[in-house]
Amino acid sequence: MATNQTEENARKDVTLFALSTCVWCKKTKALLEEMAVPHRRIDVDLLKGEERERALAELKRFNPLCSFPSLVVDQSTCIVGFDEARIKEAFKR
Repeated sequence: MATNQTEENARKDVTLFALSTCVWCKKTKALLEEMAVPHRRIDVDLLKGEERERALAELKRFNPLCSFPSLVVDQSTCIVGFDEARIKEAFKR
């Protein structure tokens, strides 16, 4: 059975670690929305206490430098920074 890109992307586990005030994070958020990629968004700077520490620990597994934005796809690929070409390639756009 053939699937379209939207169905394929819906099966991907996608998490965006971002900062609410970061222009590159905003561009990444907008691109994901434009591409209709379902994702979990974590604005780390809006978190407090243990919740923030857990988010940073999770991010460090994929990007030890904890730079933003960091887009984690299927727990195996981490795209650091706003890299439109790599993001589109990850979702075959």
